[in-house]
Amino acid sequence: MNLLRKTTKFIAIIIAFANFTTAQAQSDDVTATFGLTSDQFFGFAPNFTFEYKLSDKIGLSTYGIFWGAGTGAAWGNWTEFGGGVNLYLSEGITLNPNLGFTFGNLLSKGAADGQLGGIAGDGIVPNVFFNVDIPKFESEIYAGYYAPLTDKAPAGGSTLAYLHYWANAGYKVSPAFSFGAHFEHLRRTKDDIGGKLDYYQWLGPYIQFNVPKFASFVRLSAGADFVKTGAIAENSESFYKLSTGFSF
Repeated sequence: MNLLRKTTKFIAIIIAFANFTTAQAQSDDVTATFGLTSDQFFGFAPNFTFEYKLSDKIGLSTYGIFWGAGTGAAWGNWTEFGGGVNLYLSEGITLNPNLGFTFGNLLSKGAADGQLGGIAGDGIVPNVFFNVDIPKFESEIYAGYYAPLTDKAPAGGSTLAYLHYWANAGYKVSPAFSFGAHFEHLRRTKDDIGGKLDYYQWLGPYIQFNVPKFASFVRLSAGADFVKTGAIAENSESFYKLSTGFSF
């Protein structure tokens, strides 16, 4: 009988806790976004963001990028995770500074020992997003600097650092369709062996289809690669980038 009373009390506590957390989830302003991106440099890169809105002016955010699903598999199954704040500057205009960290071996070892050589704390990534989403106009600007947190490069090797940024802007024809232009640049800023290097400079149009009811979209960007020197650039005269995502 005593065991039955304890069991009943325990179940009641679980039910009460479940009801409390459900009520919190329904009342808290929490959003989640899942995205998928594919291009010919990074390959396939799923990503996510979560935000807990503290007020009409600020929210706490966290994000992750699964670089290891694509080219980053060879960089110690490269993974990025971080967080920051989302500042609501005006209706439809936000600024989202973040501090991210990478896990793998690209920055700390120069990807010297392949997929199985990754370490926690490979690098640090201060980055920022600026977004505009108003009735007839959309835009996103991003800049991130990837720097090594530690030096574990082998003899004859080097740690690496990169600057990655893009900007796009477009016109909303309707809630379901928009078009615009996309520019993106990836530059290696540190390599004690190979020196600095521009990997690509992409510029081209994009088209985007939206399903507002489900907060989802699909976007295709394509155009020219303006970097024409180096072994990588010689094999790439154009670019293409397919992105999709949904929020709830």
